[in-house]
Amino acid sequence: MKLDDILACMVARQNMISVMPSDGDNSFKPEIHDIWDIIHRAMDDVFTVIRSYSEAGLGEMEFRLLDYEVLFYVFHETDNALVAIIPALSNKGLIEIEIENARREIKNIMDEQEKVNLATV
Repeated sequence: MKLDDILACMVARQNMISVMPSDGDNSFKPEIHDIWDIIHRAMDDVFTVIRSYSEAGLGEMEFRLLDYEVLFYVFHETDNALVAIIPALSNKGLIEIEIENARREIKNIMDEQEKVNLATV
């Protein structure tokens, strides 16, 4: 994403980051590295809730930790989410729109891949 307020963005689920930039491409802003361990542990706790309620229609969750907010945009009926880490005082309006658009695009890709997988079985 090209928005300056997004410090990190990834597709993730409990105990696993499915898609995360490698250290070599510098996609995570440097301040994330200092707080990553605590945010990662907190994310795993949130994914327990996501796993329990995504089938019931849970769409979004967020939490604030230290000076950061972690936004979860759940892929319905899965335990996966598009996760963005932003500064706590960011204007979330535009960020939320961009993340929702990204979630929809990723969901379309996931649906197409599922169709391909079913066709090859």
